[in-house]
Amino acid sequence: MKKHLKSITLVLISIFSIALLAGCGTQQAASPQKPIKVGVTAGPHAELMDVVKKVAEKDGLKVEVVEFNDYIQPNVALNQGDIDVNSYQHQPFLDNQVKDRGYQITSLAKTVIFPMGIYSKKIKNIADVKTGATVAIPNDPTNGGRALFVLEKAGLIKLKPNAGLSATAADIADNPKNIKVKELEAAQIPRSLDDVDFAAINTNYAVVAGLVPTRDSLAIEDANSPYANVIAVRTKDKENPEYQKLIKAYHSEEVKQFIKEHFKGSVVAAW
Repeated sequence: MKKHLKSITLVLISIFSIALLAGCGTQQAASPQKPIKVGVTAGPHAELMDVVKKVAEKDGLKVEVVEFNDYIQPNVALNQGDIDVNSYQHQPFLDNQVKDRGYQITSLAKTVIFPMGIYSKKIKNIADVKTGATVAIPNDPTNGGRALFVLEKAGLIKLKPNAGLSATAADIADNPKNIKVKELEAAQIPRSLDDVDFAAINTNYAVVAGLVPTRDSLAIEDANSPYANVIAVRTKDKENPEYQKLIKAYHSEEVKQFIKEHFKGSVVAAW
C-alpha cells in the first residue's frame, strides 16, 4: 500500500513539474520584446523617427521615440543609459560633446543633413561672383567655419590645409577674387541679402526666409559634408545587431521618399 501511494505521489509530482515547466515556457514565449529607446529633438528629427519606427516594425524591431527640447539632454540620457540611441546631432557637435564631457558615445551611421547654402539676390550663378564682392557668413565658430568650407567647395577660396572645422577668415590661404567676408549673427543673415552680394545661410534660417536650399541656393553642402547628422549609441553597445536593423529602417526607400515629399528640399538624405 505504501509503495502504491509512493508511486502515485511521484506521478503527481512529475505531472505538476511538467505543467509548471510548460507554464514557464508559455510565459517566456509570450513576453513582449523590449523596445529600443531612441532620443530625438522635437521637430524634423522626431517626424523622421516616427516614420523609421513604422518601417522598423516590419523587420520585427520595436522602437520607442523619446523627445527632448534641447541639444544637451539627448547625450546626457544616452550616456547614462536612460535611452539606447539618439538621432539629432551632426558629427562635429558629437565630437565636441565627447571631448568636453568625456562621454563614451559613438556614431554608427549618417541620417540627414540640413544643408547650408549660398544665396544671393544679385547673382544667379556662383560663377558670376565679381572681384571684391562681399559675402556674409555666421559669426559663431561652428557655422562660420562651415560657411567657409562651402565657399571653398564652390571654388571661391582656399583654406589652409590645417584650418579644421573651426576655420575663420584668417585661415583663408587663397582668395583670387578678393572676396570680403562680413561676419553676422546667423539669424540676421537672410535680412542682409539686400546689403551684401551673397551669403551663407543655415537651413533653419533660410526656410524661415522663404528659401528652399535645393532650389534657391547657388551652392550647397552635399551628403559628404561633415555636418551630416548621425545615429549615436554608447560605445560599448555599438555591435548590438538591433541597431543595424534601426539603420536599415532609416536608410530605407520609404524614409528617403518621406524626406523628399515632406521636407521639400530643406532636409536631404545623407546616405
